[in-house]
Amino acid sequence: MAAEEIRELGFGMASISGENINNEDSSQRQTRTFEIAMPASAQHSTNKKHKESNEVEFVTEEKSQSQGVPMERTRNIYIWDMDETLILLKSLLNGSYARSFNGLKDVEHGIKIGKLWETRILQICDKHFFYEQIETFNQPYLGALSQNDDGIDLTYYNFNGDGFGQILDDINKRKLAYRYRMVAQKYSQGLQSTVSVDPWTRLYNLTDTYTDGWLSSARNCLKKCAEGTFAISNGQQDTEFEHVNILVTSGPLVPSLVKCLLYQLDDIFTSNNVYSSFDVGKLQCFKWIKERFPGPENRFCVVGDGTEECEAAESMRWPFAQIDFRPNCIHRFPGLSPGDLRHYFSVVYGTTEESSVN
Repeated sequence: MAAEEIRELGFGMASISGENINNEDSSQRQTRTFEIAMPASAQHSTNKKHKESNEVEFVTEEKSQSQGVPMERTRNIYIWDMDETLILLKSLLNGSYARSFNGLKDVEHGIKIGKLWETRILQICDKHFFYEQIETFNQPYLGALSQNDDGIDLTYYNFNGDGFGQILDDINKRKLAYRYRMVAQKYSQGLQSTVSVDPWTRLYNLTDTYTDGWLSSARNCLKKCAEGTFAISNGQQDTEFEHVNILVTSGPLVPSLVKCLLYQLDDIFTSNNVYSSFDVGKLQCFKWIKERFPGPENRFCVVGDGTEECEAAESMRWPFAQIDFRPNCIHRFPGLSPGDLRHYFSVVYGTTEESSVN
């Protein structure tokens, strides 16, 4: 399927941003932007097997109150890395994903898929998300410049003619804040408001097939992790569980948001739950998240492939689940389930939650 479908996607998607792209210039920007955005895989892994939890009974808060059993509220916060965890890109580009299958996968086919993603992501960033203008002014999250934003209506604002410059004085900080506000608005409106969705759906499906369902199974795991609030009882204590997914990516913020759109993750990660550790590091992002969710009712688990998030999780004394794309590794996609992650919560925090709830 490979060569013909990739050729079709390559030519069909060249006009996705509404203009022709100079491939040589684009490749230079890709090298500068992407190589430092992806963490190297770490060797640290817990490799713990999931243990069966005690039988529990599902209850409502009304039932708990009527029986006089105290209701405890608990929020499980899943903190996810993106590259080589929820999506595969660097390992496609350098062929390491395919080579890990010892000849069972076509290495060149994977590299071509990766190059398609890399080129098109930057095209969308530049054409629709001001990336050429704001690349050197990366922010750790979309609200970082909110104090510089006076809130004016941007419907008819001329972003190409407002004189935005490279010296960040108060005036340019305000103009930069306008651009990040517009990025947030476009993100909330979804991919269909920006580009034609069909070519991206075809590329997504092509990639998902090549990676044996990595993208779709990761997305499914995220959705199950986030499934609504529910209460369980062990006969003595009722506990109401809420679940939150947060993304902390090592890449710059704007390309990471665009990846969320293109890899169909924007309905899972709201714009205020996407952080870029590109300039500040994972540990600082984790500290900000802890400040957002203070109190003993909040429990955290980090999922990623790199040493940085592993060490940051250890510093915060949070559990860490190591992702590794190699075929025989314990935590990868398809395979990793919400039950596996809830086991990590129970090991560190000691609260029993029914792991069969998926």
